[in-house]
Amino acid sequence: MSEFGYAGKIAKVDLSEGEIGALPIADYTDRFIGGRGIAAKFYWDEVSPQTKAFDSDNYLIFITGPLAGFPRLAGSRWQVCGKSPTSDLESFSYANGGGSWGAWLKFAGFDGIAVTGKSDKPVYLYLHDGQVEIKDASPLWGKTTIETRDILKQKLGKDARVVAIGPAGENLVRFATLLGDDDASASGGFGAVMGSKNLKAIVVSGNSRPTAANPEKLKELADRAFELRKNTWSIYPTGLPGEAKLRACYGCVAGCSRSMYKATTGEQGKFFCQSGVFYIDSAMKYHGKWDEVMFHAGRLCNEYGLNTNVIEPMIKWLSRCHETGILTDEKTGIPISKTGSYEFIESLVKKISFREGFGDTLARGITKAAEFVGNGSKELIGDLVATKADEDRVYDPRLYNIAALLYATEPRKPIRQLHEVSWPMVFWASWTKKREGSFISSEVLRNIARQFWGSEEAADFTTYEGVALAARTIQDRAYVEESLILCDYTWPITWVRHSSDHLGDTSLESQIFSAVTGREMDETELNRIGERIFNLQRAILAREGCGGRETDKLLNFFYTTPLEGEPHLNRKLLVMREDGEPVSRKGAMLKSEDFERLKDEYYELRGWDSKTGMPTRGKLRELGLEEVVL
Repeated sequence: MSEFGYAGKIAKVDLSEGEIGALPIADYTDRFIGGRGIAAKFYWDEVSPQTKAFDSDNYLIFITGPLAGFPRLAGSRWQVCGKSPTSDLESFSYANGGGSWGAWLKFAGFDGIAVTGKSDKPVYLYLHDGQVEIKDASPLWGKTTIETRDILKQKLGKDARVVAIGPAGENLVRFATLLGDDDASASGGFGAVMGSKNLKAIVVSGNSRPTAANPEKLKELADRAFELRKNTWSIYPTGLPGEAKLRACYGCVAGCSRSMYKATTGEQGKFFCQSGVFYIDSAMKYHGKWDEVMFHAGRLCNEYGLNTNVIEPMIKWLSRCHETGILTDEKTGIPISKTGSYEFIESLVKKISFREGFGDTLARGITKAAEFVGNGSKELIGDLVATKADEDRVYDPRLYNIAALLYATEPRKPIRQLHEVSWPMVFWASWTKKREGSFISSEVLRNIARQFWGSEEAADFTTYEGVALAARTIQDRAYVEESLILCDYTWPITWVRHSSDHLGDTSLESQIFSAVTGREMDETELNRIGERIFNLQRAILAREGCGGRETDKLLNFFYTTPLEGEPHLNRKLLVMREDGEPVSRKGAMLKSEDFERLKDEYYELRGWDSKTGMPTRGKLRELGLEEVVL
């Protein structure tokens, strides 16, 4: 092991040539930490902007951070990066997975694995004890993610950890996912990229535990994090028959509502967050009550490898098309008239995954499908999707103004950044209704904004004062956490339940990083690295033609359609105004001229060229990115 916290190397595999090598992690850690930072740097060096997502020379980069493998830090998440096929203008993108696979990659002796080329037959990779093997996966091709996982664990040992694709990835569905142990899914279309390489799975196994430079200090900091985050999240109220048990990811701080659900049929799997409830509205309407079909819908998507963030708005679009007579059961071969039933979701998932009939059209995504269908179907998409990757609309910029910049400057839905804004707002909205246990008052929200978003003005969501600074501050911090890599259900700790002022401590990340690696660094220095990584990603996107003022856009409906509802948590559409009083944003729309002025302010704060929205050479040099030339 070359450094504290790290395994010491990144495996490099060329599937076309069958070549296996390794890169020293120390070449990257000084400037980029790990995770997203190292993946972005590797991508900049190795992937041409002309490369397409399904080209053999695209790299698929699986990467951990220096905190992976340590207990009680919620730092064993893993990222997948590369060129993504999810939008027309293909670009660098990323996905984030939990569970335990990331920790076991570290235990296998690797901080990451970068895969290029295309095998002439289906294969899987087996990383163990510092070694990499390319194995035949022909018997696994066509099987679901869960079937593949079970077979490989039976073959290589129950302690092995598996990430695999299902039929959707094999058939290059643009929004195909991959699934790891503990049903940890990663989206961004990388299941399809994996399929394009004939790579069915990656198995990791080993006992190479990382060590910390200062284990006593690390324990002290883990204890502190636990005290701040204990009892933050309650058990998810499934309301379903059967058995649900909390199942935290490996090395969690204090747990969240992530559950493993056992249905009355005996099947079990993850039931959590959007993937657990994406079918709830349809199922409730069809059955008139809670039904286990909601669990089975999520399990089907996990098995076949489909992104529920795309499937959810797709189902609603299909229903609208059916109600207006544009699509029928007979035309599609899908029982749209039975939306909400198991029959419908099973048919939809399988037809898309195998690209059968109308499923082939849907496999391209909602926007492309609507262009193919025509007859006014594109207009029926409305406000169902919020990104060019056809992802669902959550934490709407018409509701939370800071989200406008977060959405516009990222290649996909930036859920970690959106959570940093939306979660304290949801707790505050609960406080305005005097709900028992609510603790974020207007005063606390102002203090959160002042201390963690850059200014108190950012707490007033009826103006744009402080919004650009808040977006920049949140992004730089998020890129640190995406490089360490930390779970956003715990980090950053900007608000807490159990303290007199309910304010958290964002210096813990730098203290933990120092205790693990032995590299002393304060919060300001660490956030500066986050700024470096964000600027590097910006440079990558600009090189690929999708990172600049002209592409920093929101979808048109944000400017033309009044806000009527928010699908997640803040259904009364409440925000705080300057005097601390709640006000509803119902009916709100963005104004393009206001957003353009906001971009001017944001680019100036970033030190970018305000006309183009591009990082200047001076700014890149200032951040230690001399080799990055636009």
